[in-house]
Amino acid sequence: MVKELIKNEKARALIKKAVEEGIITYEEINEELGDDFPAENIEQLINEMLEQGIKIVDEEQLDELGEDELKGKNSEEDYTDNEEHDDLLEDETDEKLDTDEENEETETFTEFDDEFNPEYIEDVSEDELSNEKLLNLGNSAKVDEPIKMYLREIGQVPLLTHDEEIEYAKKAYEGDEEASKKLIESNLRLVVSIAKKHTNKGLKLLDLIQEGNIGLMKAVEKFEYTKGYKFSTYATWWIRQAITRAIADQGRTIRIPVHMIETINKIKKESRIYLQETGKDASPEILAERLGMEVDKIKAIQEMNQEPISLETPVGSEEDSELGDFVEDQKTTSPYEATNRAILREELDAVLKTLSPREEKVLRYRYGLDDSSPKTLEEVGKIFNVTRERIRQIEVKALRKLRHPSRKKKLEDFKVD
Repeated sequence: MVKELIKNEKARALIKKAVEEGIITYEEINEELGDDFPAENIEQLINEMLEQGIKIVDEEQLDELGEDELKGKNSEEDYTDNEEHDDLLEDETDEKLDTDEENEETETFTEFDDEFNPEYIEDVSEDELSNEKLLNLGNSAKVDEPIKMYLREIGQVPLLTHDEEIEYAKKAYEGDEEASKKLIESNLRLVVSIAKKHTNKGLKLLDLIQEGNIGLMKAVEKFEYTKGYKFSTYATWWIRQAITRAIADQGRTIRIPVHMIETINKIKKESRIYLQETGKDASPEILAERLGMEVDKIKAIQEMNQEPISLETPVGSEEDSELGDFVEDQKTTSPYEATNRAILREELDAVLKTLSPREEKVLRYRYGLDDSSPKTLEEVGKIFNVTRERIRQIEVKALRKLRHPSRKKKLEDFKVD
């Protein structure tokens, strides 16, 4: 499965970046690979990175890490053979590699000197999972009562020691449902800790927790205790993936496809970078140049990213008006046009009365003057029990009469679009 990832251009670029910097974010992994590969493939890639000491963190945590940490604690010692990895990634552009070359490249990627060190991974600290943190969140005025009850309940479940975690993970791996349940319950605080970082993105905290719990259960199902690292480190990616996918699918009134959301995030990220570099907002033309996209596409994506707003939104300091009161209905007939049409109908009725009764009825049927439903020559012919040709002759004669200056003058001042 890792071979499939290495052969993909975006995956190669991601691997190269992770190898060179010794650090990568969960968001980058999801954005670059989330749509192109099944979760199992990405999971194995993450396992390889974790085992080889590559730090995987939240995008938000990058700002908190120092320059040395961003480069990786052992970046100079552990990745001295980066040139070898660069050659690997560049050589992969040849699509006609044989099996031996593919195996060699896969082995090259996994050849790191150091073993996996759990302390090297940016993990959720025990302080974040403490009862005090849960109580502080539960006491927030923004948290509903059901969430407060839930937080009090999971706060009573003790955290597992590393030895207990391994013991339960081993039993869960062998199919023990009680052990799986214990692993899940003891890590519910982890879900809350991650979920609260994704609020204000379209989903309520309780929904985020629910989705994160689904990711946690998936992590228990997939966890391999023989790897030797903490379960919480492994579960973090599954929880984040479940939450971010739920936000993408459910967080908007009008759903936007996941691949388009990733493009939107890239544009937002590039806009922030440009703002930090220049102190100015990036125009669509600048973003198009920096991202290698068309200007029209950038504009279309930015327009798509606008949030819907209710027509009932209060407007004004006293909130006595609604937004809908100020939005013009393009399909509504204006008072001027309505009056113009009413006068035209009166004049048209008066002119039609100057024709013979049969001519008047034929024109009314043919042009739908009474019911706005014009009829064909054949349909009108059946009404009068004559041929369609006879109806055509009557219509031509009636229109010729209407073109007479005495009648035409009464209607020529009216123009209807």
